[in-house]
Amino acid sequence: MMKYAVIGAGVSGLSMAGMLLKKGHEVVVYERDSRPGGLIKCTEVQGNLYHRVGGHVFNSRRQEVLDWFWSRFDRERDFVSARRRAVISLEGGAVVDYPIENHLDQFPEAVRSSIVHELLELYRNPPAEPRSLGEFFLNRFGKTLNSLYFTPYNNKVWRQDISQIAMDWLEDKLPMPSVAEILLNNIGHINESAMVHSSFFYAKNGGSQFLADTLARGLKVRYRQEAVNILPKDGKWLVQGELFDRVVFTGNVRQLGDCFPCMDELRPFFPRISELRSHGTTSVLCRISPNDYSWIYMPSPSHRSHRIICTGNFSRNNNNGDITTATIEFSEQMMEGEIRRQLELIPFSPVYLAHHWEEYTYPVQDVSSRTLIRELKECLEPKGIYLLGRFAEWEYYNMDAAMGAALDLDKRLAAEQMTRG
Repeated sequence: MMKYAVIGAGVSGLSMAGMLLKKGHEVVVYERDSRPGGLIKCTEVQGNLYHRVGGHVFNSRRQEVLDWFWSRFDRERDFVSARRRAVISLEGGAVVDYPIENHLDQFPEAVRSSIVHELLELYRNPPAEPRSLGEFFLNRFGKTLNSLYFTPYNNKVWRQDISQIAMDWLEDKLPMPSVAEILLNNIGHINESAMVHSSFFYAKNGGSQFLADTLARGLKVRYRQEAVNILPKDGKWLVQGELFDRVVFTGNVRQLGDCFPCMDELRPFFPRISELRSHGTTSVLCRISPNDYSWIYMPSPSHRSHRIICTGNFSRNNNNGDITTATIEFSEQMMEGEIRRQLELIPFSPVYLAHHWEEYTYPVQDVSSRTLIRELKECLEPKGIYLLGRFAEWEYYNMDAAMGAALDLDKRLAAEQMTRG
């Protein structure tokens, strides 16, 4: 069998390593931190569970992802099943159920009338195919809904002109209803419960850190070891003094030059890799007013946060006592003083407990990003190097998408080995 080095012990690396190990390969995972998890790490603050980046829950539309996941976990013993309840908190304090376009009855009559007339005009005179995320929102939902929610919310998330974000990003990420579907959904009162990911599974204790710790169990993970200066030797790859047949890289593609400094074939890619854009997230653990929501989206320009993730509602074990906790996100680096000032402007009376800045959370795609990654893979894979994961592939993967990408790569690797063998 083959000997694999997996670079990174996040969801992608841990999933891939487990799949390879199950097939009988020898696998070593290199992780520069002292514990597994990557972006799904959690810590404890004053007895409350703190998701350091986002709030990670599990479900999937792919049956093979579900099958693989539940082969590793005990659903009845370790998880709760929760119904997703997301809302949009608009300027002025109004709260509208998500998805906003299915709940026009919750708007004042004048606003509702404008939205319906704009939707009917889009139905009668369909606009050209959108070339960007910004054009998509305007062409699909009309000016009023776009100005109330879609553009201001996404400007907060992406911190850039969303007319420059490629349409590729939308694939499998957002509902994409037609005008007819929007109107029929309102007539039929179709709510979030009818949508994909309308419910989710969440660990009773430990949140997504429990997932990472469980996926790491039984793997050979070398913590506090950053895999840089990976060198070719005798047709294999020398990682930290040990030879491997293949390398699965789940780190940041912008660090490929540090990891493979002697690969001259990579040098022509460096200018394009350096142009890849991303941004980070400041997540703030807070005590908030009791509520029954899971996500609260906030397009209001009166403050800089874009969403509240009510992680304290995912499992009551996340809270220390009777309080309710949540993670509030800002798509920029912020210091504690400014965070506290911003919290005074945010609904649900958040009270600061802790915060964390993560430099790389959102890869920003443009029209050339996927072409670049495809060409990199075509260059690297014949040499036994495989890119996998959110920042290795520059794809906005959530947990189940990362697991699905690992399953797809696992099948390709097996097929390659059969062809070679």
